[in-house]
Amino acid sequence: MGQFSMTISAVAGSVLSDNQQRPVWWRTTLELSGFTSNVAYGGRAPWRLSAAVGITRLAFRAVACQQVRMIEFAQLPDDHPDLPFSPLLRAARLTLTYAADEGPIALTKTKAFKRSFVHWAAEHFDWPGRSYEEVFRYNKVLNEYDFPPLELLHFLLVALKLGRHYKGEFRLTKRGKEFSQSPGALFHELIPFYILNVDHASYGRFDDRPFGNWDVWLNVINVEVENGASERTLYGVFYGEGANGDNAGWREISAFSHCVLKPLEWSGLISVHDADEAGRSARMCFKTPLWRSALKLDTDDMLARATQH
Repeated sequence: MGQFSMTISAVAGSVLSDNQQRPVWWRTTLELSGFTSNVAYGGRAPWRLSAAVGITRLAFRAVACQQVRMIEFAQLPDDHPDLPFSPLLRAARLTLTYAADEGPIALTKTKAFKRSFVHWAAEHFDWPGRSYEEVFRYNKVLNEYDFPPLELLHFLLVALKLGRHYKGEFRLTKRGKEFSQSPGALFHELIPFYILNVDHASYGRFDDRPFGNWDVWLNVINVEVENGASERTLYGVFYGEGANGDNAGWREISAFSHCVLKPLEWSGLISVHDADEAGRSARMCFKTPLWRSALKLDTDDMLARATQH
């Protein structure tokens, strides 16, 4: 806990306002690519609601700009050896390349990818924990909503104007063709947007959100996960010990995992592995090399000083 206190003292002062109020969170919306409806989406992913009722809209959680500074992501060259650690980047490149080489991707009437492409994506994405064999274990056929990584990616590509819907097809834009040929630029366009701007609770099970912001989460995780830490331990660092999957705190841990750890894992900045912790099953989190290459954080200096000593 001492390490946590030292980390928080180094970070929180620059995040909170002078009167020490808690960071102000609010929801805002941005109309993108025909995102025009004001219909509330009731906790479901906005792109899933779009598939159901023909509405497209992106929901964001934003932090007051005067209270939280911009997280800095490094601009990596196209041949950087750590880029392959990102499942989301790999999936985006595969999808954009497919559309460039094979032509427009057919859509259903509700503007989801048709099953033929969903099956192709499940086979080629090589998604952690969702192998082709795994996703077909309980499904004879796959719809887009049965393969959440593709469902999310589809939405991101349209939101970032890398692709568009036209006459029942998903087509690359000129911008999408350019980014498909530059993995470094695509990472810098896609990953910060996904982590920092998307309302991750909107596609969660309960629409629950952990209190906090990415400036604090990333800087503290930077220290706590240097040598690995369990999901339960990380939750305790931020919100206090005691909650676990065996008591009423499971829902809070689940929200933290879904809104903070999963975006980092899907982006390729951390890896998560099943393990044993004090005789109980645990999910252990470790930084990937991409974390150190892509992120520039305030607590990097703390780690450098600890290494020197």
